[in-house]
Amino acid sequence: MEEKRLEALENPEIDFTANVKAHKLRFDEVPKTKVRFWGHPVRNSVSGTERRSLPEEVRRGVTYRDVSVRLRIASELVNTEPDLWKKAKEE
Repeated sequence: MEEKRLEALENPEIDFTANVKAHKLRFDEVPKTKVRFWGHPVRNSVSGTERRSLPEEVRRGVTYRDVSVRLRIASELVNTEPDLWKKAKEE
């Protein structure tokens, strides 16, 4: 997946945003996270976070304070076969 700005998709078919805040946050283990997009039809997708008081790579056993994270996952369909929608409407 190509890296894109979180605001790169203006009118996605799917747009999921979550905001999380914590006074204190500590990791006993460093998490392994991944966002994957698969399936058909072809689509453009973006995912990413905006963080406050939390580094991209957290450390085990460190307490982070006054943390906030905004996660966005968005995807838009790419019309790779323009006649496909026309055929579907005619049937």
